[in-house]
Amino acid sequence: MNFEQARYNMVEQQIRPWEVLDFGVLDLLMSVRREEFVPEACKALALSEAQIPLGHGGSMLVPVIEGKILQAIQVKRSDKVLEVGAGSGYFAALLAAKADWVRTVDIEPALVTMAHENLKRYGVENVIVEEGDAICGWPSNAPYDLIVVSGGVPQIPESLLQQVKVGGRLFAFVGDERLATAQLVTCVAEGQYRTESLFENAVPMMRNAPRKSQFKF
Repeated sequence: MNFEQARYNMVEQQIRPWEVLDFGVLDLLMSVRREEFVPEACKALALSEAQIPLGHGGSMLVPVIEGKILQAIQVKRSDKVLEVGAGSGYFAALLAAKADWVRTVDIEPALVTMAHENLKRYGVENVIVEEGDAICGWPSNAPYDLIVVSGGVPQIPESLLQQVKVGGRLFAFVGDERLATAQLVTCVAEGQYRTESLFENAVPMMRNAPRKSQFKF
């Protein structure tokens, strides 16, 4: 299979038509080899629109969603990043190519191992992969310039928001398994946040995400 041609087709036919037009993002998606982070049985689908299963309840986001996220968050070289949900390590590799460093955390031990091995084999040195449940925050190296939640949550936990630096950003999909809204939250001052709703899509839900309260006080 000609992966280079397939990668070009992925960018030009899947991602760019969804108004992902940032040249830095498109170049990044062309340069990081997605097929290196996909289970062997799924390599032929690595650059397609298919949602790649990782086993153990995990899956990769589709390429167009990865592109939309990268365009929204605008990773900077100085960014210290927390990724909640390591998956295969591919999105951490994309973040690491632009950021100072990335700490990616997954609740599933098998995915922690997968992400660590993929990143090591690919030669990514500025990512730390850890096992745990970071949906309510991860104190190591907090606060962060950028937090990315790689799946859906019914609501963004307040304790996670509190780990965003002033001027920092948090990206998450807020909703349920049927439909979620991509939200970019910016900490504009201590305890004050501005939320932008970007687009809607169906994405896998995060395990152990706090359920939205049915009551208002």
